[in-house]
Amino acid sequence: MDTVVLLSGGVDSAVALALLCRLDPRPRAAIYLKIWLEDEVAYLGDCPWETDLGHARAVCRQLAVPLEVVPLQTEYREQVVEAALSELRRGRTPTPDVWCNRRIKFGALTRYLGGAPTAIATGHYARVEPWAGRVRLGRGLDPVKDQTYFLSRLTQEQLRQAQFPVGHLLKEEVRELATRLGLSNHDRPDSQGICFLGKVPYREFVRFHLGERCGPIRQAGSDRLLGQHRGHWFHTIGQRFGLGLGGGPWFIVRKDPEANVLWVSHQREAGPVARRDFHVNDVHWIDSPPAGPAVQVRLRHTPELWSCGLTPAAGDVWEVVLSQPDAGIAAGQHAVFYDGPYCLGSGVICD
Repeated sequence: MDTVVLLSGGVDSAVALALLCRLDPRPRAAIYLKIWLEDEVAYLGDCPWETDLGHARAVCRQLAVPLEVVPLQTEYREQVVEAALSELRRGRTPTPDVWCNRRIKFGALTRYLGGAPTAIATGHYARVEPWAGRVRLGRGLDPVKDQTYFLSRLTQEQLRQAQFPVGHLLKEEVRELATRLGLSNHDRPDSQGICFLGKVPYREFVRFHLGERCGPIRQAGSDRLLGQHRGHWFHTIGQRFGLGLGGGPWFIVRKDPEANVLWVSHQREAGPVARRDFHVNDVHWIDSPPAGPAVQVRLRHTPELWSCGLTPAAGDVWEVVLSQPDAGIAAGQHAVFYDGPYCLGSGVICD
């Protein structure tokens, strides 16, 4: 099976490529996905991806691997960006990078390559292991960098294609390898944020598409008017920064997208509004549902895993009961489930 390596310009994917170049056969090519959107770049007056592409080209020259730039802007806009904007309009909190991995990196790219049996290697911190004729998605060795949260929607077929060469390494080991191998981007800072935005601020991207719509910020319980916001789509449940309120800290505890109202509680009142139970739908299991109700869950991309009970409710809906309350449970977010070191799949928080 031929192997292609997705290069982002960062150190993780560069080391993944370098490790695979030691094998026989070597990777067929490296691929840089062109998924940025020209309208946004023109509006914001910068193109930070030119730097990323330059680093990808430099690494490929060093390793004598051909680089192909694959244009998938249309697919990305239709399958990721429009879906994210639709969720924001509804007052929900999407996770576009989860969709990007399933729909673009291991979806549209496979179709672009003609559907031929091709292994796709990336710089994700994760592991793929064969198991009873199937494959399992294992957490990366580095608990801080583990990226199985964003890979939790991959199918068995996609995971059979996937290779994660740095998943068994710690981040500092990846840096050391990059330095020892003399890779030109060995000291590049880690990128942050949504994959296609690069250094473009997420808030600016949302403003470009959805504009601003001023509305009230009210105190939960008392209904007291505390201030104004510029659009509910800029905010999510549990957020405490960027509200412009004095006497805080204040946390967003509820959103009313139709009335365009944000409801907040003070830190000293946050306990009563934290929740232990919620429901998920649109559930995807990488292999099969868990055998019992006791699993672990991630509600966002953080190192922490929380114990929880997970039981089917009605239809595609499952009930989740956390071992401890959380004040940042937001509809639209992915709840990702684990059985120890293995990612089981995920569902979308629906209440």
